[in-house]
Amino acid sequence: MQTTSSRLLALLSLLQTRRAWSGEDLADRLDITPRTVRRDIDRLRDLGYPITAVKGPSGGYRLDAGAHLPPLLFDDGQAVALTVALQSVAAGDAIADDAARALSTIRQVMPPRLRHRTDMVSVTAVHPPEKGDTAQVAPQTFVELSTAIHAHVELRFDYGQGPATATEEPRRVQPHHLVTWRGRWYLAAWDLDRDDWRTFRVDRIRPRTPTGPRFVPRELPGGTVSAFITNRFRGSERAGSDWPCRGEVILNLPATAVAPFAQDGIAEALAPDRCRLVLGSWSWTGLAAAVSRFDADIEVVGPPELKSAFTRLATRYSKAAGTTAL
Repeated sequence: MQTTSSRLLALLSLLQTRRAWSGEDLADRLDITPRTVRRDIDRLRDLGYPITAVKGPSGGYRLDAGAHLPPLLFDDGQAVALTVALQSVAAGDAIADDAARALSTIRQVMPPRLRHRTDMVSVTAVHPPEKGDTAQVAPQTFVELSTAIHAHVELRFDYGQGPATATEEPRRVQPHHLVTWRGRWYLAAWDLDRDDWRTFRVDRIRPRTPTGPRFVPRELPGGTVSAFITNRFRGSERAGSDWPCRGEVILNLPATAVAPFAQDGIAEALAPDRCRLVLGSWSWTGLAAAVSRFDADIEVVGPPELKSAFTRLATRYSKAAGTTAL
């Protein structure tokens, strides 16, 4: 027979996993009577958990959001996952301080056995060197942008690296999504003045008040925010498009040595010391330069545009070295 305290914790854990439970389902999962379920629900309410009754043939219960954050219950796996996630954020630069404080708070209330497990999980998020000058994003900016996105209201903000001047007009947009791409946060939005989709770095946004009127969200090019952002940073505006330029080469290197540096390219092993690399870029010259960084002999499979790009690069490199291309 479960003790009352362990039964309440088990009940709370179930209520946190989905929006609503019927009384019968809770009784079956906990192996207790529906009457005991009702009594335990009342006990949780007395402890401050906002549990509402759900109308229906058999009735049910739902854990709602309350005015105050009640104690939360995590199983061991959830606690470890939360620790890893917060460590990753704490190593970043946007909301690092808040994440570090949250991590410290959670660690303090963990039981010793679980604290020992999570302390053994050490995660360090390593960011590209060029990201070192990225300005921090104030948590309040995240809140204001997220509120406007969910409310579907137009947003006005100053945009740029320096302080705004009195003569600058604010940007007016219909905000759609907050996304993170390679260590930076971006706002995907429809720019009302430019009549086109735009992406804005969140660390350069300074929201203005009040917000504008409500709007009906447009469909993002590509159908999903992932496709839209990926295409934007690949230099393509076509929905569902791939890199504008994609080529295939053979490298005299093991696939295992090439794959970690191929980004979203595909490295296929042809032999222990030879592989096929299919890679994309925003231009043929850019693609040829990306392949040239591998210290190995290169055989261009195609297309012809990639071969021409290597010819142009060979001439350019020869001039830079003060020699004549053969």
